[in-house]
Amino acid sequence: MKFITHSLIRCEALEEREYQLAIAMRALDGNTMVVLPTGLGKTAIALLVVASRLKNEGGKVLVLAPTKPLVEQHLRFFTQFLVPGEAPAVNTPSMVMFTGETPIEDRTAGWVEAQVIFATPQVIKNDVIAGRYGLEEVSLLIVDECHRAVGNYAYVYLARRYLTTARRPLILAMTASPGGDRARVDEVCHNLGIEIVETRVESDPDVRPYIHERDLQFITIDLPDSLGQALDVLQRLVEIRLQALAKLHFTVPKRQHLTMKALNGIQMQIQERIRNRDRSAYGAASIHAEIMKIRHAIALVESQGSEALKRYLEKLAHEGNAPGGSKASVRLARDPQFRHLYLASKEWQEERHPKLGIAISLIKAQLVSSPESRSIIFASYRDTVQLLSDALRAEGIPAERFIGQATRDADRGFSQKKQLEILNRFRAGELKVLIATSVGEEGLDVPSTDLVIFYEAVPSEIRSIQRKGRTGRTGRGRIIVLVTKGTSDEAYRYVSQTKERAMLSEIRSMGDRPAPAEPAVTGQMKISAFLQDGPAITVDDRESSSQVVEVLSELGARITLQRLEQGDYAIGDRILVERKTTVDFMNTLVDRNLFGQLTMLAAAAPRPVMIIEGGDLFTIRDIHPNAVRGTLAAIAVDMGIPVLFTKDAGETAHMLLVLARRAADQPQEGKLHPHKSYRSLKEQQEYLIASLPGVGLKHARLLLEHFGTIRDLINAEREDLVSIHGIGEKTAEGIWELLRHPYG
Repeated sequence: MKFITHSLIRCEALEEREYQLAIAMRALDGNTMVVLPTGLGKTAIALLVVASRLKNEGGKVLVLAPTKPLVEQHLRFFTQFLVPGEAPAVNTPSMVMFTGETPIEDRTAGWVEAQVIFATPQVIKNDVIAGRYGLEEVSLLIVDECHRAVGNYAYVYLARRYLTTARRPLILAMTASPGGDRARVDEVCHNLGIEIVETRVESDPDVRPYIHERDLQFITIDLPDSLGQALDVLQRLVEIRLQALAKLHFTVPKRQHLTMKALNGIQMQIQERIRNRDRSAYGAASIHAEIMKIRHAIALVESQGSEALKRYLEKLAHEGNAPGGSKASVRLARDPQFRHLYLASKEWQEERHPKLGIAISLIKAQLVSSPESRSIIFASYRDTVQLLSDALRAEGIPAERFIGQATRDADRGFSQKKQLEILNRFRAGELKVLIATSVGEEGLDVPSTDLVIFYEAVPSEIRSIQRKGRTGRTGRGRIIVLVTKGTSDEAYRYVSQTKERAMLSEIRSMGDRPAPAEPAVTGQMKISAFLQDGPAITVDDRESSSQVVEVLSELGARITLQRLEQGDYAIGDRILVERKTTVDFMNTLVDRNLFGQLTMLAAAAPRPVMIIEGGDLFTIRDIHPNAVRGTLAAIAVDMGIPVLFTKDAGETAHMLLVLARRAADQPQEGKLHPHKSYRSLKEQQEYLIASLPGVGLKHARLLLEHFGTIRDLINAEREDLVSIHGIGEKTAEGIWELLRHPYG
């Protein structure tokens, strides 16, 4: 076996593969997307490019991956292979990992000290926007799982920022599954400024020697009669509602072809009709909501069994009969067929889906034949993951859930630290089985994973390929897909296979076509080049993923990210801005306490402002226009909160910038938060002095810092007060006179 020889790569550690060297050499010529099947060493290619770039260009390397487990995986790989060279001028590349759990001060210091930084994209985006460090010295940006670089994902902003600010920019993007949609692939290439596309498929001669066999098997399952009957009822309920939408002249698919994409298409039709003030569209929106609820019930039938369905039907019935229930819930609960199904479910004996027993049998057989092997079961719903985990543990099989961070109902999800701990136990063999949601699909490298089970088929070619790629990485692997007859499993199986074939064809053609041009430098970027010191704006950290923040940064604003008790954007001590999209504004008005929220906003700053962003406010919900106008009048007149309208995120950013520039030209005044449930002693002192005439928060702090105590301030003479920079004779006279004037 031949090994890679390079001064920055450990001697006799990395196998030399011709296709990896060829791709790495090509990637040094320009911004490159590498499309390579899982298990063929995309990270090894990245290592080759990193070593070359560090030796020849210096600077820093930034390696981005979408999750902390993936970031940690890259760090482990590079720590193993990237070493100091023999030449005296070559120093050990220092490496550091950044995630949202890394303290800001550690990230700031680590950026200065390290040469190779491994990070999740959102944390880098937040730091760059907040001005904690820049990308000027980054000589190589690696974007793993680059198919995510669409829409408003952080990769898009960072690539644009990098290409316009770095002194020697070069991007290496990597994925196993770019997607079969040509438009989506083009969008990824455009967003990342890709000039070169390097692809390989498993049948290519230079990669074929390194491919391990993966056996794909489909197991077909019959639904029990009771679940089959319930499924028939639910499908009829969907059919009736699709017919109702068709009668309202909406374009709808046949029930058998009702995918999530089709449902989104119906919703877009409804929103368009609402914008055109079609009153029937509001009823259609409610019918659409009913279909979504029924669709979830169908998913429970197809994947979990009678007990989970029974609980969900009970929940729907309760929502429909409770005060304030939505129109969709009320109508569904009153539907005779739904009512009959709900009442019948009360008599059901608990019956688990047959998939559960089959999955357990497959895992048992795998462990008998190969006790040291690992298996992963992929399931779409957390409830299913929990069900499988409990069942396997009851059989004495070391198994653990692997789920995302989001909190849903009583399930808190797993922190990134918890995810890493589980993966390490899985790699070490302490756990034999992982039961994972989609969070486990991308990039997890566990070489001894011999069996992957799809608990249900998925319609996405990207997700299907990512799941399959978890096995067969260093030896023969097995993939088993459980398919229930007469359910979406069957449709998804064929949809996924068709899309995978289309993607394979697309990959073969990608290397032969001209790559899209680099993303154009935006107007905002051009403007920012002339801004040496833009106005300061404090942004609530929950807004960091908003495009508004991206545009503000590109316009040159000095941004501070922190948690704001009220509002989304704070400008100086005076202005506090609440931003709502038109949809959010109307939803908050109808479903939440809009006026309570704005009351707290008004109490928190002398100059509260509301920005409403988006299209026509009057077409969002089925509310009379005069009621909306009355709400706007009450906000502006009764509450004294100016309401500004913008068409999109870019216009909102420009409006905030104008507010910030005006605020910089105005004398500052302050107002503390009078409705906070707790104030420190320092805040109480500031609050008291800020209430003096002409003082405000800024000058209150100056006075307290100068005199030290409130007592010394009260005893101060006029001359002492005037001597403080910024107070002035008039303000000093007002303070002195008030503190000594007799009461009454």
